[in-house]
Amino acid sequence: MDIEERLRRTRRWLWIVLIGLFLSGVTAFPLEIEVRWLLRALDPLAGTLPALVDWIERVHTGLVAAGADYPFLLYGTDWLAFAHLVLAVAFWGPLRDPVRNVWVVQVGMIACAGIVPLALICGPIRDIPWFWTLIDLSFAVGAFPPLWFAYRHIRAVEASTAQTAGAPPTPVGGAPTPAS
Repeated sequence: MDIEERLRRTRRWLWIVLIGLFLSGVTAFPLEIEVRWLLRALDPLAGTLPALVDWIERVHTGLVAAGADYPFLLYGTDWLAFAHLVLAVAFWGPLRDPVRNVWVVQVGMIACAGIVPLALICGPIRDIPWFWTLIDLSFAVGAFPPLWFAYRHIRAVEASTAQTAGAPPTPVGGAPTPAS
């Protein structure tokens, strides 16, 4: 596969992550409205999936109460939304120059790995139902593969470029090989 094709594939994978981060960010602002809509949509399933519907109803009640009595608590979700948008902006670097900005992709993969212990430790502490913890874990499952594929293409481009320039290839780990 030639360098240009690898760069195209890298950018396609990165766009998936960037769009996911952007959507996660913008949808974290209007939580109370979105959860109300979700609750209405799930209403027909109340008899089939009572635990899910009860959980979504509890979340909605909490959001309404927090918004009415403690609106500053919702400010935390505003910062969460902002963080997702900032992370989406960070991926512009690898879109422009994947090899030079491979570190952003690496940070993204590390963040995906960090989701797992966070969800498994903090979920039970915060009384999050197990099925919802699985949904939280799906963010890692959904974002890691495109980042990994992009990373592999970036490293292949880097190795091809180094070989073309006559430099020793850089191993997958990123540290240059010692000169012979």
